[in-house]
Amino acid sequence: MAPKDPLLGPLKVCVLNLQSDGNVVTDSHPHLSSCCELLEQVLRKGLQQPVLSLVHRDYWHCFEQLHHQDTCGRLSTLSLAVEQTRVCRKLLSAQGRGRYFLRLALSRKALSQCFTHLLHTPRVLEWYSPALSILRNEEFLEPLMSLLLVLSHMEFKLDVENCSFLDESWLLPVRDVYEVVPCQEVGMVLRYLSGRVFILELMPGSQAHVDRFISPGDIIDEINGTSLRNSKNGQAGVILSRLRGCPLSIGVLRWRAHDGTVYRPLVKLLRTLRTENPHLQLGPTPCPQTASSSQRPASQCLKEGRIVYIVKYLGKANIGMFGGKEVLQHAIPQVLHKNLPSKEVLLDMKETHLTCTDRNSSLKLFEHHYPEISCVGRFAQPDYTVFAFCVAESPETPQSTGFYCVAFRASSVKECEDIVCRIATGFKHTEWFV
Repeated sequence: MAPKDPLLGPLKVCVLNLQSDGNVVTDSHPHLSSCCELLEQVLRKGLQQPVLSLVHRDYWHCFEQLHHQDTCGRLSTLSLAVEQTRVCRKLLSAQGRGRYFLRLALSRKALSQCFTHLLHTPRVLEWYSPALSILRNEEFLEPLMSLLLVLSHMEFKLDVENCSFLDESWLLPVRDVYEVVPCQEVGMVLRYLSGRVFILELMPGSQAHVDRFISPGDIIDEINGTSLRNSKNGQAGVILSRLRGCPLSIGVLRWRAHDGTVYRPLVKLLRTLRTENPHLQLGPTPCPQTASSSQRPASQCLKEGRIVYIVKYLGKANIGMFGGKEVLQHAIPQVLHKNLPSKEVLLDMKETHLTCTDRNSSLKLFEHHYPEISCVGRFAQPDYTVFAFCVAESPETPQSTGFYCVAFRASSVKECEDIVCRIATGFKHTEWFV
């Protein structure tokens, strides 16, 4: 029986497991990290270290050399992947760059092509030991290339921006993007630790606190495309100050992993944070995608990752030329006295505006930006579940159309309070610039 390399068997099992699902492979696939780790071991096996050199050679240096060999433009796919890896500021080590490169190759269906270029570059292939390396053993090379060809025909949809922990681990954190409307302050207390920007606290009433998208223990990975990996104290504050009043796109790394446990590479750092801040409370994962339907009230649902409230739309009434909060207690009864049939609607409060959609027909009833809303509040009656807001029907010419009071009924007092607070905070924090 012909000898077998101990890495090829487990690699074949991982490839078959990835292939068996028949779907697109994402970062959450349970066998992805094992497959990548085995590919890494194949590339490191038999890699010889240079004599009289202080730099430890890793497989990333091999692919980087292939990029230098591309003098005629023949290796365009490889060159683009290598160049993208080299300029990524979230990577600090050769190990991290090599892992990032492998993920790029999988995403672009170019893994077998990259290995083929390596095998056809003698000057780089000589770095591998003929006695130990799979790449220089013809008997092992054929089954390896067959597996790489299978991987190159599979569909990988990987978040290549989620790479800040590749220096330490193949296991990646949950990464989300937090879109923030223009505001003066987001309202986060930050702590810089080991080149990471941790969130310690959210200021009550701030945009971050109201949005409920981010929680203490999470890490700010980037702001508007600027990486905060290995950042110095105060760097995030400088960026946020420079972008004050502008829309923000904040990349967030969650302290909680895909399986609900603490993300393992963060255990020691979170322990240090708690030692320094005994009152630190790691909040629940605020990303609504992770919450099961059994954890949400029946009066809430998810739409594009946001919590949407299911309420009763009671109707609206014209209240004249004044839309201040003082008119609500008189305006709401005007709507109720109409005795219009109520509709079950979805009230979706987005970053800059709210929409009301008929739950049964999915027909959008209306949409209002927060600056159009003049006031919002609850009706002072025994059950306190009726709330309303006043809005100019035509904001461009409010003097000719007047204001309308739009009324709803929530399922509970608490939910009524939450909705009113979210609408109020929406037009409090939203700013429009000319």
